[in-house]
This record gives sequence, structure tokens and C-alpha cells, in this order.
Amino acid sequence: MKKPVIGIQLYTLRDFMQNAEDFDNMLACLADLGVKDVQISAIGDIPAEVQAEILKKHDMKVCVTHKPFERMINDLDNLIAEHKIIGCDALGLGAAGSDMRENSSNVRKFIADTAEIGKKLAENGMTFNYHNHAFEFEKLDDADMCMMDLLLSETDPDKFNFIPDVAWIHYAGRNPVDVLQDMKGRVKVLHFKDYIIDENNERHFVSLGKGIVNLQECYDLACELEIPYIMYEQDNDWVDNDPFKAVEESWEFLKSLDN
Repeated sequence: MKKPVIGIQLYTLRDFMQNAEDFDNMLACLADLGVKDVQISAIGDIPAEVQAEILKKHDMKVCVTHKPFERMINDLDNLIAEHKIIGCDALGLGAAGSDMRENSSNVRKFIADTAEIGKKLAENGMTFNYHNHAFEFEKLDDADMCMMDLLLSETDPDKFNFIPDVAWIHYAGRNPVDVLQDMKGRVKVLHFKDYIIDENNERHFVSLGKGIVNLQECYDLACELEIPYIMYEQDNDWVDNDPFKAVEESWEFLKSLDN
């Protein structure tokens, strides 16, 4: 049984990574915590060559990215080249646009588009990876199934991988452990996120271990399934409105899961 490598999804710190200097400084802070692996998402327009230099400076590796779907459709060759420069073999999509998931026909069009993307990536030693939210588990208007049912059953396991987000799965009313079993063999990167529901029935994200998601159970299954990476991600609602403090708390929690 191989334990996952833990790391940080840089989307959590996106507001502090909009230029090369800030990217460098923030990676230095993460390196001080002992972080060696990251996911790149929503950072500024920093050339791939500069990203690679800064990553090398701090001895960090990139396990996956999130990039716009428009670029995957219209600028895939350049995306592939950029990923090779930063040493990353996994191209990720953060979410399907609302127009891609209005009904089963639109979902199948999305699947057809990603099949072409996945084919080109495979030819270059890369994979396509899809990150879920809660909407993928809602029943489609024109079918007795949800988007995730179609993604699991009608995509090529060799060319379409998942970046399951345990908090969004839980919020959708599903058991993350069951969904991870359904995705067995198709997950390189697993997102750990946590949340609470307040007295007004509103959702708030929290540092890992402070919410209602059974992260230990998810971690144990990730070990069993030999999922290579677990990345902490938090969209907002950071403790004391401080993303780095949330990262520090969540990083300590991640390290405790194997104890």
C-alpha cells in the first residue's frame, strides 16, 4: 500500500501569486512549511519558463494544473508545451461551464470534446483530468441520471481522469468513499477540502479537520487505492480571513492523517 504525497493547491493562495515576485515569495513560504508538491491554478500570467525556474529554486513539483477549457479547445499545443516546461504531465479542468451541462446532449458534446483533448494529450504522454463540484451529481433535466454518471460511464478511462473533491461530493449528498471507489484507477490527484453548515443552513469552507467531512476515512481509502497525490484546497472562508493561516492549519492536519 503506497501512501499519497500531500501538497497544496495554489488556488487557495491565488491572490498572492499574480506576478513572478509574489509567486517566488509564496513558494518560499510553502517551502518553509515543508511543502514539496503543488497544483497550479489561477496564478497570474507568469511565463512557463519563469514558473519552472521558481519551482526549481524551491525544489517543488507540479502534479496537475487547472486551465481554461477555451485554451484546451483552441490552444492545446501551447498548453502541452507549457506543461512540459514546468514538468507536469496532467492537465486539469476546474469545472465544465454551465452551457456544457444543461442537458445530457450537452454533456455528451463535452465528453466528445474532451475525448479529442485526451487523445492529443495521450500522444504527448499526458492526461486530461476533471475536477468536480456538486452540480455533477444533480439529475439532468432530460434524463434520469446525473452528469457524473455520464462522465464515469461514457469516457475513456485511459484518457479521462478525475480530480475528485471530497467536500463537494459530500455537499452533493454522496459519500466520498463510494465515489472514490467508482473512480478507482482514474485518480492521480485527490482534493481535500472541508466545510460546515451554519445555523442558517449556509455552507462555509473551513481548514481541514474543522468541518464535517470524514477526511481520515478518505485518506485511508486513498492509501488503499494508491492514489498518488492529495492536495489541500480552500476556495474562501479562510480562518481570520488569512489564506496562509488556513494553509498552515490544514498542512498540519494533512501531516497528522498518517499518524
